[in-house]
Amino acid sequence: MAENLGLGFGETASVEMLPEEGSCTPKARARLAARSSMRWALTCCLVSLPILAGLTTYLLVGQLRAQGDACVFQTSKGQEFGPSHQRAYAISGAGGDKPRAHLTVVRQSPTQPLKNQFPALHWEHELGLAFTKNRMNYTNKFLVIPESGDYFVYSQVTFRGTTSECGEIHQVSRLNKPDSIIVVITKVTDSYPEPTQLLMGTKSVCEVGSNWFQPIYLGAMFSLQEGDKLMVNVSDISLVDYTKEDKTFFGAFLL
Repeated sequence: MAENLGLGFGETASVEMLPEEGSCTPKARARLAARSSMRWALTCCLVSLPILAGLTTYLLVGQLRAQGDACVFQTSKGQEFGPSHQRAYAISGAGGDKPRAHLTVVRQSPTQPLKNQFPALHWEHELGLAFTKNRMNYTNKFLVIPESGDYFVYSQVTFRGTTSECGEIHQVSRLNKPDSIIVVITKVTDSYPEPTQLLMGTKSVCEVGSNWFQPIYLGAMFSLQEGDKLMVNVSDISLVDYTKEDKTFFGAFLL
């Protein structure tokens, strides 16, 4: 929109009037909006760059510090755990000088049982799997304890027989179990006149078929004194299976 203004002396000037605020065209408004969006995006980018740079630097420094700490920990761990492993091995190996014995079965000869006792078994103490170590001795059916302490004592006796023997297995009448087999681990000590039963196991043999096999295992910890003697007694020595040394055995070791 233009108007002619009189300036005097017959001269005129043409003045172009700016459009009012509400009279902008749609294209002009679109250009203004686009410029405003670009300015806002540029401002956000400029503000975000320092923040991203700082965050990246922080993460890199933290990762390098963690790697350094891990290296130091591994080094100190190796220095600390190395001797302890050696100490643990030395402690476990120190038990090698403790008294222990493992006896295996031998062919048994019928013997006359002692008064109020079942027959005692003979054992092999040198050949095959059998051994006695560190002052543990075997003599005349007895395993002799060389020093006072807590011992684990164990025995397994395997019996074999036939059903025709059911009801005929010899038993002491006071036990009132004529059709069973019995194993007893007995302790004999000089300070007490009568033998002491440490463990006893029993099984019935009348409910099994012909050519039966019945193992009885006993084992427990006991506080024993130097000079104590241990033996294994059975109700019928003729039924003991002596064919293999892993079927019938007897032993003890200091804990």
